[in-house]
Amino acid sequence: MELILEFERPVVELRRRIEGLRQLQAERHVDLSASIGELETQADRLQARIFDSLSPWQRTQLSRHPGRPYTLDFVAGWISQWTELAGDRAGHDDQAIVGGLGWMGGRRVMLIGHQKGRTTRENVTRNFGMALPDGYRKALRLMMLADRFGIPIVTLIDTPGAFPGIDAEARGQAEAIARNILEMSTLRVPVVCCVIGEGGSGGALALGVGNRILMLEHSVYSVISPEGCAAILWHDRAEAGRAAEALKLTAIDCLRMNIADEVVPEPMGGAHKDPKAAVAALGEVVAKHLAELEAMSPDELRQHRYARFRKLGAISV
Repeated sequence: MELILEFERPVVELRRRIEGLRQLQAERHVDLSASIGELETQADRLQARIFDSLSPWQRTQLSRHPGRPYTLDFVAGWISQWTELAGDRAGHDDQAIVGGLGWMGGRRVMLIGHQKGRTTRENVTRNFGMALPDGYRKALRLMMLADRFGIPIVTLIDTPGAFPGIDAEARGQAEAIARNILEMSTLRVPVVCCVIGEGGSGGALALGVGNRILMLEHSVYSVISPEGCAAILWHDRAEAGRAAEALKLTAIDCLRMNIADEVVPEPMGGAHKDPKAAVAALGEVVAKHLAELEAMSPDELRQHRYARFRKLGAISV
């Protein structure tokens, strides 16, 4: 059954009425086109009004919608001759992160991203997109391979955060994330990072040090989930909406603060309404930024990335 968010419900119910009229028109051979057209106009206007005034918490809910395209959906839409590369070369292969080589248009790329599941079984396999240290070490291995052969890197970020379990911490979760951040800053190839859903905490940053940071319109990027923030500040996870407002986690907020370089519009109603269109739209923007970055030398790319992150949070007086 399709997940319907509470703020989407009025539009969904109106469109169901429209479908009911269409079915009635077909069954009874009566002309209801005028009524259908009027209701479609109402539905479009209502949807536009709702989505023009979404709160940060509502955008967070959209970023988590299970119908949104995940990393492997982008692979299917962008990449030809895809070869997935598995394992961290230390005996583990974390399924929460996938990566591999392929052709994006006429360009070889190394694509790496978080992968969630849509069924309970898939989510257990993918650990709900929350990577273990092995996943970040796999990602780093692939990035270093791409750097060695001069292949541009594209990362897709979609995680609530790194897995916080005791086993992950015992195996070096913090070190793995810190190592990725350090090594990504030194890469000598173009790096484009895309937040496609939920960009949470260090789990996102471990794939997020790029020359360009792109965000889908209804994605979010924050140091902590709204629920976690609310639990710490107000001892009540029900205050998640208040926390989301304070965190400034929306794509527009990130663009305003120069954390993101470009916000890519989603289909009306969100990426889950037309995943193929969302995949295509982001693909065009990624290709544009890769073309711009390929004009830079390896040293320029590294210096550009360093300077980009050094200036974040700077306040002019």
